[in-house]
Amino acid sequence: MAPISERQTSRAAGWSRRIGAFSLVLLLTVVAAYRLGLVETPPFLWVLAIVALLAALALLLAGLGLSRVWSFGDRGGRDLSIGALLALLVLTPYGVAAYWTTIYPPLRDISTDLDDPPTLDTSDRTGDMNDLSPPTPGEQRLQADAYPLVSGHSYNLPFETVVDAVETVLDRRDWQLTAPYPDINGQSEATINALAKGFVLGLPADVAIRVTDDGDSVIVDMRSASRYGRYDLGDNAARITAFLGELDQEVAGQVGAAPAE
Repeated sequence: MAPISERQTSRAAGWSRRIGAFSLVLLLTVVAAYRLGLVETPPFLWVLAIVALLAALALLLAGLGLSRVWSFGDRGGRDLSIGALLALLVLTPYGVAAYWTTIYPPLRDISTDLDDPPTLDTSDRTGDMNDLSPPTPGEQRLQADAYPLVSGHSYNLPFETVVDAVETVLDRRDWQLTAPYPDINGQSEATINALAKGFVLGLPADVAIRVTDDGDSVIVDMRSASRYGRYDLGDNAARITAFLGELDQEVAGQVGAAPAE
């Protein structure tokens, strides 16, 4: 009677489970540390890339383990299943981000005034951040097509009233002012600069809000530019429209007047 060979345990399946679990723990840890301000943005982005590679490796090892289980009857079906599930769980946000890059334009600097954007504060910007440059005609067309609601708001109100409303809305947001509120006495234009955080990961973006009295009305223009990344995935446009929408409500609540066109 021929001896029955003992079933082997797939090492690939075991490593898939271990690496998949490690990638998930690393992802949760680095995101929590970044949101708490314990990690700077460049290292955070590098760790996110490493997490994606680890999860992809876990998924690959799960595939190798499955081939051994299917072809040679090795043990490890449970390990490779857990590893594959953990890897897919980790890779899901990356997949969503990749999908968003196909539906959002490759923009990272959005302004309500494309011809004369509000000036951003560059005092604490470093060389590894995105360059700030005037939008090209192609970028202007992309923004106009993708974000038609991103436009300046005009108010038939005193200059000081509108500035006060802007400051009130700013005070309600968790944005860091990069300079004190400007002195508007005797002025017809004021620009307020702040540092905002992204809606999902909290990536930083420079924001400038310009209030201008042109004699007939007071115009509020806004600019938001991501410090890192080629794509903002709609973050800057959403920030601008949300802020100006809240500003409309604040102005209406103060004086009972709706904004002009």
